[in-house]
Amino acid sequence: MKTWFNAWRAAVRIARRDAWRFKGRSFLVLAMIALPIVGVSAMDLTMRSAELSTGESLNREIGAADAQFADPSLGGTAILQKPDGIDYRPKGSFDDKPWPDGPTDLAKAVPAGARVLEKSTSSAKVHTTQGLLNAEIHELKAADPVARGIMTLKGGRFPEKGSEVAATTKFLKNSGLKVGSKLTARGLDADYRIVGSYELPSALDTEQINALPGALIAPLAKALRADGLPTPQVDTTLLVSTGDGFTWNMVQEANTKGIVVTSRAVVLNPPADADVPLLQLDDYQNWEMSEGASTTELAILATVVGLAMLEICLLAGPAFAVGARRSRRQLGLVGANGGGRPHIRAIVLSGGLVIGVTSAVVGTVLGIGLTAALRPVLEEYLGQRFGGFELRPLEILGIALLAVITGLLSALVPAITASRQSVLASLTGRRGVRRSSRVLPLVGLAALLLGGAIALYGSVASQQFTVVAGGSALAELGIVAMTPALVGLFGRVGRWLPLSPRLALRDAVRNRGRTAPAVAAVLAAVAGTVAVSTYAASTDAESRADYVAQLPGGAASFTLDEDGGRDVPTVRAAFERTLSIDVQAPVDRIVAGDPKCEVDECGYYEVVMPKGNACPLWDTGEKSADEVFSTAERKKLAKDPRCNNDSDVYSDIPQGVLVADAKMLKVLGIKDPGAEKALADGQVVSLDKWNVDADGKIGIRMITDMEAADRASQKGEDAPGDLKSFTAHQVPGAPEAYGVSVILTPATAESAGISTVPAGAYYSLDRTPSSEQKQRLDSEIAKTGSNVRVHIEEGYTSRYNLTLLVLTVFAGLITIGAAGIATGLAQADAEADLKTLASVGAPGRVRRTLSGFQCGVVAVMGVVLGSAAGVLPAIGLRLTEEREQLTWYHEALDEALSGTPDVPYVPIVIPWETMAMLLIAVPVGAALLAALVTRSHRTLGRRAAT
Repeated sequence: MKTWFNAWRAAVRIARRDAWRFKGRSFLVLAMIALPIVGVSAMDLTMRSAELSTGESLNREIGAADAQFADPSLGGTAILQKPDGIDYRPKGSFDDKPWPDGPTDLAKAVPAGARVLEKSTSSAKVHTTQGLLNAEIHELKAADPVARGIMTLKGGRFPEKGSEVAATTKFLKNSGLKVGSKLTARGLDADYRIVGSYELPSALDTEQINALPGALIAPLAKALRADGLPTPQVDTTLLVSTGDGFTWNMVQEANTKGIVVTSRAVVLNPPADADVPLLQLDDYQNWEMSEGASTTELAILATVVGLAMLEICLLAGPAFAVGARRSRRQLGLVGANGGGRPHIRAIVLSGGLVIGVTSAVVGTVLGIGLTAALRPVLEEYLGQRFGGFELRPLEILGIALLAVITGLLSALVPAITASRQSVLASLTGRRGVRRSSRVLPLVGLAALLLGGAIALYGSVASQQFTVVAGGSALAELGIVAMTPALVGLFGRVGRWLPLSPRLALRDAVRNRGRTAPAVAAVLAAVAGTVAVSTYAASTDAESRADYVAQLPGGAASFTLDEDGGRDVPTVRAAFERTLSIDVQAPVDRIVAGDPKCEVDECGYYEVVMPKGNACPLWDTGEKSADEVFSTAERKKLAKDPRCNNDSDVYSDIPQGVLVADAKMLKVLGIKDPGAEKALADGQVVSLDKWNVDADGKIGIRMITDMEAADRASQKGEDAPGDLKSFTAHQVPGAPEAYGVSVILTPATAESAGISTVPAGAYYSLDRTPSSEQKQRLDSEIAKTGSNVRVHIEEGYTSRYNLTLLVLTVFAGLITIGAAGIATGLAQADAEADLKTLASVGAPGRVRRTLSGFQCGVVAVMGVVLGSAAGVLPAIGLRLTEEREQLTWYHEALDEALSGTPDVPYVPIVIPWETMAMLLIAVPVGAALLAALVTRSHRTLGRRAAT
């Protein structure tokens, strides 16, 4: 035991000395191993710190209260809920009737003697230094100890009077206001003083204003009602503190009064499932992640980690081989003084151990340090404060252990190779005869065939992506194992090459022990890049084919349905100032009921489809289509044109009914003089022939009795309402309507007694807006504080161009790095040959040229093999997706519950530009770089005896 310890102690000391002597090589390997450790340890620490405990989450939600009461708007009907209060449903059977609706009195469930804080949330547009900002209003007595933890005070104080407010730091930053500024809400003639700033620990990006209960929301709602404007929705909860906690029995008692409760005691110590009535219902599904899904995620994670370690080992292995080759005389002296093969292996392995341990220490320390230093930045990026600095020693130790194992595995093959060198060969510098393993290529071939079979099975007989991915990974490992044999096949082309590339290729083939790992490293990186690039390019082609234009090319639009359209003129003016407009078509929308109500709040309208024009599959009353028609009948009806008239574009304006003039036709690109004349004559223009009845009329039903409409809907009947009938002009042919179904002028709507409000505008542009123009437009719209939906039709824009470029650069760097390491090893091996060339009068550029070709040869072999290996997995994944979509397609055909679905289009596209860069630009660049950094002067010396 003591002898073994002393031997390894000496080996570690030798390895440490060599690592310090050759600092450049050591730093290179250390960086390759340590950088992933830095990233993984930082990611682990960030994720664990961002994960909140149950208690921390409760503190941020309900403060120091024992429970929070919330109104589910079920009219006080008794409910059943989960212990955490996230899911609930009314008690009883509601299969044949709708859920109850209406507010609930929260105060009736408050226990006697309990302290209560009211917490109300709404929204309002407030004036800022730049315009208007839509902010969240949060009424809560934040200074009360019961609210401690919900909000974190950053400056000043919380409000103490009705005329005071506090604001989040995000609001102050975006509004240009500060503590001490005055704040006014749009529509309210009252000023408030900002007395403090705070943040929401779990929502740092929230633009929120805090006021005392009743100080802001109620006065604003009163002022808006007085002006005839809609009032924002208010959500009120109660924070309840009993002093003795809130038990599960108390929660169930509150549930009988129709109140959802979040109880601290219950969430921290939930009852058994058998004691939760909701979970005992036969039709209740408790959605949780299955064990199979967790196992799949772990398998994917293990595969990614394993492939990353393999890539590092393939890159770092030749570097250790360089060190072993340059230290062969030292290793020979160890053997000459009685050291055996285990001692030689121990010395080289100790090099990996030293680098691995150093990488582990440096990587974990840097990861922890960077996370601590960048904590504020990470918290801002994640949008929430950490619960604490959660350092889990076992996980950090496991990550560090990966570095140690990677270092040892990287040095394993060089250690075995060095131990097989005879003492005489090591001392004299002779290379000896090197024979590659005959077993490894056979193992690799078996893995390639097995992996290919698995991937093929996954592509043609299974719909599991993990099967294809697993088979592809196994096949790639097989190709890596076959690399030495494949390198030998490349040697056959050497006879047709000039002197320098022929020498480089011969040297690479004769020294496969150092060539194969570098080629395998390039192969792995390029294969991954080509696989992802092929998949991304194929997905991009599919997305391009599926893309549906929302407007004619070069057109733009915006819609806005807040506050009765009061900000529409402002937005129209912003469009006119920032964009180059050819045609502008202002658009209004129809309002059923009070024009000052929000969309569908006081009523709605619908275009009445004539009975004969409706798809029979959709017009089945209370029954479903499969209850009314047989499968054969449904398949026949699915081919009916009436069942295949769904548009791929939907308008933001309900039913696609636009109140506009003839300019709208120009923007949509509809050239029909009859349509323009019809609008001028007070008729409506129809862009959907199924809306027009046999008499050439279109009906629009105005529905204002919402309760009666709900009752009719439950019975499968038409909602009662005032039917407006219009003479219609149908645009001939099948016009591209872009979601618009009916156009009528404001005068026509007014004459029919239909109220309208501004809704937006459509535009034809002279030219495509520049990025600067779009930014100015966004800035102008942001000043309104409204939710404006803007669309500028610029055609399909690829999302993968940057991805492909990044992948190509990544693969290029890996290729150059691996080829450079192999070139350095080749130069260490070929020093005697280079001296011979110099002694026989070879020009100095031969050394530089040979070095460049040595690097280029490795790059070419790795890129060619990697490109071939990378295309197959991507094709397999795309074939799997095609099978999956075809399965859905045939199921839809068999069910025939709607129209005929489109045949799936799943193209396979090879990214030739990326392939060209990898196959040509990267090897040429690697060769030129190696040639540039190689010294070309001749150094004559005595050649070592062989």
